[in-house]
Amino acid sequence: MTGADIERKLEPMRRELFEPEHEAFRETVRTFINKELVPHVEEWEAAGMVSREAWLAAGAQGLLGFAVDEQYGGGGVDDFRFNAVFDEELVNAGISGFGSPLHNDIIAPYLIKLATEEQKQRWLPGFCRGEIITAIAMTEPGAGSDLQGIRTTAVRDGDDFVINGQKTFISNGILADLVIVVARTDPDAGHEGISLLVVERGTPGFERGRNLDKIGQKSQDTAELFFNDVRVPARNLLGVEGQGFIHLMQNLPQERLSIAVASAASAAKVLEITKDYCRDRTAFGRPIGKFQHVRFELAEMATEVEIGRVFADRCVRDHVRGELDAEHAAMAKWWLSELNKRVVDRCLQLHGGYGYMAEYPVAKAYLDTRIQTIYGGTTEIMKEIIGRSMGF
Repeated sequence: MTGADIERKLEPMRRELFEPEHEAFRETVRTFINKELVPHVEEWEAAGMVSREAWLAAGAQGLLGFAVDEQYGGGGVDDFRFNAVFDEELVNAGISGFGSPLHNDIIAPYLIKLATEEQKQRWLPGFCRGEIITAIAMTEPGAGSDLQGIRTTAVRDGDDFVINGQKTFISNGILADLVIVVARTDPDAGHEGISLLVVERGTPGFERGRNLDKIGQKSQDTAELFFNDVRVPARNLLGVEGQGFIHLMQNLPQERLSIAVASAASAAKVLEITKDYCRDRTAFGRPIGKFQHVRFELAEMATEVEIGRVFADRCVRDHVRGELDAEHAAMAKWWLSELNKRVVDRCLQLHGGYGYMAEYPVAKAYLDTRIQTIYGGTTEIMKEIIGRSMGF
């Protein structure tokens, strides 16, 4: 081994996921984030939500609704790699509250695949301009990962559905102008009695509760929602009545892939920050990165991060080809979110007391990323999905 081999700096493996157009898009996203989001982070954290102006700016830049057809104001490009680029750059900039991943990655597929022509004309242009902010209301106080435990009801009454129930932990809950509500339209039909109904801002009986006080993602408005005899026209039924559970199952893999992509990016970013810290921070007269224990910690994390990113990229590629199944999406979600949790925790430890200071990025990442093993289906639920597919 030569001296050059010893001194050569380890670089991440070359990624083969993205084409030149994706990297050009990355520069556009970075410019937008640095101009429109980064200067306002502290203000939004204090307010508990981002401003509507940020959404309008994203819409004006063409960053909302990549996959929406151009006739409705979207990008007309059904390529999740653009979503992944946006998600990664938000993570790299430390932006945890701007809900574009929910809007683009989770809500958009429901509207694109399930909405009628009339619904698309009514909702998608505003969706793409940032004028209509969206949310999906699945979780209830007594039903989280178990969607079959949902108790919110939607009873048909003439040309309307009347919704009663409560939802909680709803991201974009305060700002949302359009909420996809998961409700029971047939209480005796099990999972076949679940439907999706769209409730719009200002509908009588639709009320928002608290903007919930979370330990992290402070600028992401997360709310309780209440539905008291909310009368919604039947034309706001999304998809097929009684097929809501199936619609959810069809769209959850992309939601989980989105979380996996963000988790991989977060682990890589926090590790890079920590490597720089270990080069600059000294103890006993030398950089702490010179100590064998610290080098071994960094080496282990660097290896795991590389492996995780390769798997995430493969899942994205499979998804773009229409080949990603629910089981591999679950694998990506649980393993990468747990990896990120583990990496961030170890990186904070290497920062010592400084890692516990809120002004350090690793401390913010510690709080912001903890939710990743919980939302979108807990780690335990992901393992259950995988286990069942193995014949158990």
